Amino acid sequence: MNRAAGWCVALLLVLAGAAPVHAEPPVPLLWKVSDADNAVYLLGSFHLLSQEDYPLSPDVDAAFADAESLLFELAPGEADSPELATRLARAGTRSGPGSLQEDLGPELWARLERYARDNQMSLEGLARFEPWFIGLSIGMVEMGRQGLDPELGLDRHLMAAAVRAGKPAAGLERAEDQLAVLAGMALEEQKQLLAEALDEAGQPSQSRELYKAWRAGDAQRLWQEMAAEMKRRYPALYRRINIERNDAWVPQLEARLALGEGQDTLAVVGALHLLGEDGVVEKLRAKGYRVERICSACAD
Repeated sequence: MNRAAGWCVALLLVLAGAAPVHAEPPVPLLWKVSDADNAVYLLGSFHLLSQEDYPLSPDVDAAFADAESLLFELAPGEADSPELATRLARAGTRSGPGSLQEDLGPELWARLERYARDNQMSLEGLARFEPWFIGLSIGMVEMGRQGLDPELGLDRHLMAAAVRAGKPAAGLERAEDQLAVLAGMALEEQKQLLAEALDEAGQPSQSRELYKAWRAGDAQRLWQEMAAEMKRRYPALYRRINIERNDAWVPQLEARLALGEGQDTLAVVGALHLLGEDGVVEKLRAKGYRVERICSACAD
């Protein structure tokens, strides 16, 4: 769901689009979670960005400088592996009985057929894959059309910065965990993911507006328009890709807080995972840790 997903877009479409232009750095979705002698910084990422989103806010630079180590959804070694895209595509290739058309049913198949026709895609080629893979790839295609690139995502940028600074970096989960989340979806959940992707593709401004909300550091708007909407419309999908993973990450973040003094960590994860009552921020706050948002631009 990070870099490998971007590679797999090439199976469907060559991306093109003009990059947005901005005068100011993005306002970060950045929180500091502390116990008596340690801290974990939580930074909400957007997995596809443009060159104009850099340099980052001084707040992010300061958190990076303070952290002795970094955490990402996937460890850099796995995220960089050329095998990851192959594994993702293999996991998304249909292997069971029946056809994609039969699985989707008349209405959703017609919507996919229309999308393929409008975007000069091979419907026959799409039909080789599972619904979750098609939905994920369509989402990446649509973001690419906004001039956003997975190679320029915040995760990628800070992974490279960690290497340059000699700071150790690890992952909150393994690639097989992410693949299991996707490939383990029930058919109904997969159809929901695909329907969500087609809904957003039908509203080309929606992905642009979410990106603008991320750049503005507008946590409430992102929660309402991305997380809360998904939770309302697709509760099973929301639980699988958000709540269950958040719950698995919290003990690992607590373990970082339990390290000796001076072992601060910067954790960089998709912004969705930090927002709302189901987000990692509130889950850690509920456990009694001190939580503060770091946002100089917000104060200004």
